[in-house]
Amino acid sequence: MTKSIKKRIVSLVPSTTESVCEVGAADRLVGCTRYCTEPDASLRAVPRIGGTKNPDKEAIARLQPDLVLANGEENRPEDIEWLQARVPTLVQTPRSIVEAGKDLRELAEHLHLLADAEPFLLRIEAQIAAAQVAALTGPPVRVYYAIWRMPWMTVNRDTFVHDVLRLCGAECVAADDPERYPSLEPVEAIARGVQLVLLASEPWAFDEAQRDELAASRTFGDARIVVCDGRDFCWHGVRMAEGLGRALAAIRSN
Repeated sequence: MTKSIKKRIVSLVPSTTESVCEVGAADRLVGCTRYCTEPDASLRAVPRIGGTKNPDKEAIARLQPDLVLANGEENRPEDIEWLQARVPTLVQTPRSIVEAGKDLRELAEHLHLLADAEPFLLRIEAQIAAAQVAALTGPPVRVYYAIWRMPWMTVNRDTFVHDVLRLCGAECVAADDPERYPSLEPVEAIARGVQLVLLASEPWAFDEAQRDELAASRTFGDARIVVCDGRDFCWHGVRMAEGLGRALAAIRSN
């Protein structure tokens, strides 16, 4: 039996919204969140249905979507359950690059656009191979990936961000902490041998001014401090085709 083409799509995941557009289905989007920002030109006319944590579920239902795209981490379980009971809902929550690649392929299959997704999938494989080769050129770098500042927070090994760090030759200083997003003060990061601090642009909006402040105060001791685009480390989907390379550069650049 031939699957029906999903012509009316609502996306609750910014990175998935980007993937939908880039594989050629932007014209099928009838709703997305206010955090769905890429690609800007393709999304200007798409109605917004709230945020990732507080979508207007009734508005989504009124849109009569053929498919709602959700993420078990970015969206609340109660919202996903409500939608699943009413409309077709695809939930993807990758915690590794391999899982993310499989999810992109699954998404493309749902959209009947696998051929359009293949170039991205091939480029992702090339990015993975390049990072694996680069990782052989030197010892792992001890990294603190900062996602929040009040309090200071980072990631453990049970996250997609950690898998990107691992691929790029980094050892996360909080990898073995029990919480997925543990609080970890700079003094403890120093005690754990941090060599590089990555200040992510999201969810906390770290910038160059904050980097300079932290460097001047030696908050992280002698560790090198770099501002990075958080989307390159936490947005799965087509973003990985270029983002993995930028993540590698952030970690390996001097």
